[in-house]
Amino acid sequence: MSKGLTDNKPIFQQIKEKIEDQIVNGEIKEHEQIPSTNQLVQFYKINHLTVSKGINLMVDEEIIYKKRGVGMFVAEGAREKLLEGRKGAFADQYILPMLQEAEKLGMTDQELIKLIEQRRARGTNS
Repeated sequence: MSKGLTDNKPIFQQIKEKIEDQIVNGEIKEHEQIPSTNQLVQFYKINHLTVSKGINLMVDEEIIYKKRGVGMFVAEGAREKLLEGRKGAFADQYILPMLQEAEKLGMTDQELIKLIEQRRARGTNS
């Protein structure tokens, strides 16, 4: 794969996530134009239909909108919508399993909070 694309998930999903990351990080703001399908095809050296599939998913989710003949733009409230979705996914993927394991270990909420605070104080790279 080229330019940071991997084999671990479908390419259209990776393209979608890269654009979403730019929106979440504030690199592309509301009502700003995203890279065109042709630009993405040339940059990643991938099929036009693959890029279109990722873009169309974002249109369906109302993250971006089309201006006919002009291009695709970030929808109002897109960043907040993406953040809310990611927070929910984070809770499902990380928090729920952590709580289940903490329960198995007999940890109280206070012990869990203290552990999180200690790890955070050490830094995220520890």
